[in-house]
Amino acid sequence: MRLLLVEDDDRVAAALSAVLARHGFDVVHARGGEEALRCLLPDGAAPPFGVVLLDLGLPDIDGFEVCGRIRRLTSTPVIMVTARADVRSRVHGLNLGADDYVVKPYDTAELLARIHAVSRRTATATTAGGGAGVGAGGAGDPGAGGDTGRARGADAPELRLGPLTIETDTRRVTVHGEAVPLTRKEFDLLALLAQRPGVVFRREQIISEVWRTSWEGTGRTLEVHIASLRSKLGLPALIETVRGVGYRLVAPAG
Repeated sequence: MRLLLVEDDDRVAAALSAVLARHGFDVVHARGGEEALRCLLPDGAAPPFGVVLLDLGLPDIDGFEVCGRIRRLTSTPVIMVTARADVRSRVHGLNLGADDYVVKPYDTAELLARIHAVSRRTATATTAGGGAGVGAGGAGDPGAGGDTGRARGADAPELRLGPLTIETDTRRVTVHGEAVPLTRKEFDLLALLAQRPGVVFRREQIISEVWRTSWEGTGRTLEVHIASLRSKLGLPALIETVRGVGYRLVAPAG
């Protein structure tokens, strides 16, 4: 796999590149944001990158801005690797479209595991045409709406819930026929809940299936994504909060 390492510290980059190379990665090192963005431009002479490891403290452009520009340029998975350990930075990075967030100093084995995890999720989404959470078995309360959800399960290329349509193959969402642009995680979250309308998905399950993590602070990220979905879709009652448990999707009328 080709991997783009965006790191301004040459010593850190050299050490990490050596480790990654030993594990079969073809590493390209970019020392700044502009160089990283140039590397990500389509090049027919080289295979695309499988993952971007992005430091936030870059000399030319703030790493958060680089992440946003990468996400507008390509769907290549981005893992932020940074010393910024505060929850606000984590939430901000994930909201910008980062697929994972690793705090320095980190264990190399864990970083490698996270690289492989985001690569697997991307490959699955590309092959199956669905989000990270779409193919997972729904858990939670086996209450009302379970049969409806299974009938509209992950294998269906299109999920219709009142004015809401979710196209799992193209990852496109429309409300009353109007396209609604969603981030990768917003789509994955919505698609997961839409598997089984009316069924409660526990917060822990959602975080595990959509973010593939149980980090401290991710719960707040989930709340931010729920609020963003309600706002973007213009259907505030679509996602119901079940206090102390999690969330469920309530099929809208009309």
